[in-house]
Amino acid sequence: MTHVPTDPEEASRLARRLAQEEFFENETFADLDLQGCELGGKEFYRCTFLRTQFQESRWRNSKLEVCVFNGCDLTRAQLKGTALRDVRFEGSKLMGVDFTEVSANPEMSFEDCVLRYASFVGLSLRKTAFLRCSALEANFFDLDLSEADFTGTNLAGSNFRGCTLTRTDFSQVSGLFLDPARNRLKGTRVPVETAVSLAQSLGMQVTGFDDEKSERRGRKKS
Repeated sequence: MTHVPTDPEEASRLARRLAQEEFFENETFADLDLQGCELGGKEFYRCTFLRTQFQESRWRNSKLEVCVFNGCDLTRAQLKGTALRDVRFEGSKLMGVDFTEVSANPEMSFEDCVLRYASFVGLSLRKTAFLRCSALEANFFDLDLSEADFTGTNLAGSNFRGCTLTRTDFSQVSGLFLDPARNRLKGTRVPVETAVSLAQSLGMQVTGFDDEKSERRGRKKS
């Protein structure tokens, strides 16, 4: 049974159901304002959330399986103990969300999402997709990111520490800096700019890049 609110009365009824009921299957919830809502201990199976406001909502010990969040705002949502199985976040805002204490081995993907200030710590995120996201100043600590795909993602100011990055694809990202002394790299794909910045941080001059930079400085002075 699918529910898409068409008026404020329907939206209010759906918000009440989400607050009162514990299990939802094959439902669509759209255009709801659930800021600060308590959603702990609930189960969602094959549910879709569209354009819904979830800022600072609380999902403690909830279970989401084969669910989609599209165009939602989950800024600072609290996910402690939340089980995530095949959950897709599309075009959604997850600023400041701490994924550290979600249930073990989450299965999720992110496309065109805002992940600024998000934290991922101590998780297995093998093959996770972070596609075309804005992950500025995000923290990635002690993760297994083997074969994860960051294509099109802006990682400026983000920190990677203690991560396994076997065959991780960073080849089309921007703003990435990786310290090989603090991460495990094997077959890790990075853009040329990242390789150059690493070499420069180690005191090396990269032929072509450093020469080009000197030429630009010379042109400006003249």
